[in-house]
Amino acid sequence: MANEIKNVNVQETPEVVSKTELFITKNVKIIGICAAAVIVVAALAFLYSKYVYAPKKAEALGQLFPAENLFAAQDFETALKGDGNVMGFEEIAKEYGNKAGKAVNLYAGICELQLGNYESALNYLKKYNGKDAILAGRAIACQGDAYCGLEDYTKAVECYKKAAKTSDNLFSAAYLLKAGIVCEELGKADEALKLYKEIREDWPMSNEAMDIDKYITRIEAK
Repeated sequence: MANEIKNVNVQETPEVVSKTELFITKNVKIIGICAAAVIVVAALAFLYSKYVYAPKKAEALGQLFPAENLFAAQDFETALKGDGNVMGFEEIAKEYGNKAGKAVNLYAGICELQLGNYESALNYLKKYNGKDAILAGRAIACQGDAYCGLEDYTKAVECYKKAAKTSDNLFSAAYLLKAGIVCEELGKADEALKLYKEIREDWPMSNEAMDIDKYITRIEAK
C-alpha cells in the first residue's frame, strides 16, 4: 500500500507542476505588474516613515516635553492651553494626533478634569487607548471622576469598577474605595460593603486596606 501511495504521488507531481507553469506563463504580465506594485507601495511606505512620519513624531515629542513639565508642576491650564511659547496638550493633540504618543489624550483629559470641564475631560479620556494596564485603569477611573462631576453617579461606579479590573494592581484598591463611597451615597449599602470587603481580601497590602475596617464597621453597625 505504501508503494502504491508513493507511486500515485510521483505520477501526480509533474501534472501539478505543469499546471503551475502554464498558469504563470499565461499570467506573467499580470504577476509582474502586481510584484512591481508591491515594491512601489513598500518603497513609498518606507519613504513616508523615514522622511515624513519619523520627523513629525520627533517634532511632536519635542513639543510634548514642556507641556509634561507644566503638568508635573500642576499648572493644568497652561499645560492644556499653552502660553504662546510652548504648545499645550490641546494643540499638540490637534496638530500631531498619536504622533505625540497615546498619552497626550490622557494628559489633556486629566487637565480638563482638574479644571472642572467634565464633558471635555470625557472626550479626551475616551480617546486614550494605550496598552499599559496602569495608565488604562487611570484613564477609566478619571472618567469616573468626570461622571461624578456631572452627577451621573451610576456611570461613575461602573467606571471605577472597570478601572479596578483593568489595573489589577494596588491601584485597584483606590478605585474600589471610590466605587464603594459613591454606592453608599446612592443608598446601596450592600454593594458598598461588598466592595470594601473585596479591598480587604484581595488587596490587603494597599493603603486603602489599612483603614477599610472602619468603612465595613460603619455599614454593618447600621
